Amino acid sequence: MNEVRSKPSGPNLGAPNYSGHCLCGAVKVEVIDEPKWVSHCHCPSCQKATSAAFATYVGFAAAAVHFTGIEPKVFKSSPGVTRRFCGECGSPVSFEGEAWPREIHLHASFLDQAKDIMPEGHTFVKNQLPWVKLDDALPRSETFPRDKG
Repeated sequence: MNEVRSKPSGPNLGAPNYSGHCLCGAVKVEVIDEPKWVSHCHCPSCQKATSAAFATYVGFAAAAVHFTGIEPKVFKSSPGVTRRFCGECGSPVSFEGEAWPREIHLHASFLDQAKDIMPEGHTFVKNQLPWVKLDDALPRSETFPRDKG
């Protein structure tokens, strides 16, 4: 799994493209990169981890993501999967999986710019809850689509 990266010190690396924080503000993030992808996940694990019908993730290169404030807590939810959350307020922060090396997937609403991020599709729709009705015309995948590279 990727290690949590604290904000680097030294010369100014430029303003972050994205910033974010948890509900209480204790866990903060700065991202110096553009998203690799944005998607909704309907898998049972994401439903349970977020207590929601689905989770919306923004995938970034792990090296571009720097946590500030307190370190997020870690939960190994299944083999090869690390989920991070705020130990103070419990807000979900991120997902990392061995299937996506060198990536970290931040929860979209953890980011201050969530309204500017446009999802590109739905994954694991075979587990979509029957009362969820979506007419967004985004592509849907029964499981995880192949990594775009």
